[in-house]
Amino acid sequence: MNKLWKGRVLVPALGLVLALGLVLAGCADPQTSAPAAGGDASQVAFDTSAKQPHVTSAKVDSIAAELPAAIRESGTLVVGNGSAGGGQPPLGFTADDNKTPIGVEIDIAYLVASVLGLKAEIQTTSWENLFLGLDSGKYQVGISNIGVSELRKEKYDFATYRLGLHAFEAKQRSGLKITGPVDIAGKSVAVGSGTLQEAILVDWNKQNVAAGRKPASIKYYQQSADTYLALQSGRIDLYLGPNPNASYHVATRHQTEIVGTVSSSYPVQGLVGITTKKDNGLVKPLADALNAAIADGSYAKVLAKWGLQAEAVPKSLINPPGLPKK
Repeated sequence: MNKLWKGRVLVPALGLVLALGLVLAGCADPQTSAPAAGGDASQVAFDTSAKQPHVTSAKVDSIAAELPAAIRESGTLVVGNGSAGGGQPPLGFTADDNKTPIGVEIDIAYLVASVLGLKAEIQTTSWENLFLGLDSGKYQVGISNIGVSELRKEKYDFATYRLGLHAFEAKQRSGLKITGPVDIAGKSVAVGSGTLQEAILVDWNKQNVAAGRKPASIKYYQQSADTYLALQSGRIDLYLGPNPNASYHVATRHQTEIVGTVSSSYPVQGLVGITTKKDNGLVKPLADALNAAIADGSYAKVLAKWGLQAEAVPKSLINPPGLPKK
């Protein structure tokens, strides 16, 4: 893990972006947005200690009663998280003791378990083994930034808890604002090869060319350090990557800014969900527990702790439309 991300760091709190407002208002185009004007001048602290407190809520007996009897009687919710090997702040990563898993995904696990009257047992693994563990029953749920997709819904149930967003980063005071394809025309944009972000840029370039605009120049770098060096030096205008990672980088390094977001499942609104084996009886109590936490404010505290208020959802949904199979 990058040691510059370790320790307790004071950073500016990140304000809400228009993406949440678009979801709440049901606007026609919820897939792209610019960041909200202004920002919260207050300070928040990223606690990366192993003994940090987790946000919890009171048990709701009526929701706990919805659990399959075997899980309710065991008193434990076994959670798989794909952060083995250090992970990625602020999602799931290793605390200062180099062994304790922390991050927004871990806190969501503790929060949901508390509403259900269960103890969260966090088991970290690799991304590919996470799904093998769900299939075998080793993990009852997966909480690891898993996006809802139509293909995954064939095998798994989802209770959503965050918007899935990608973020455009630019140098501070760049003056850029990205709300759609027209705003990247003629710009140099870095992206990871073979990623969903790359697919979005390719699609936007097709739209720009069809409209008679100059396409963006897509750039690829092997290391994130090389990408950010190119951004600071002006060799590229923008970097498109996952919003949580971008938010953490902006907050801790103070060199870049988020100038726009786009749905991770473009052209549909991306959503991240607690994942469980299909038809095992867990998805409804999970969604109900999340909605109870949303209602009592504890859910908002978790997102604020990790600077991810921009990804808040007004309600947990069960198996909503996800990334199309194509």
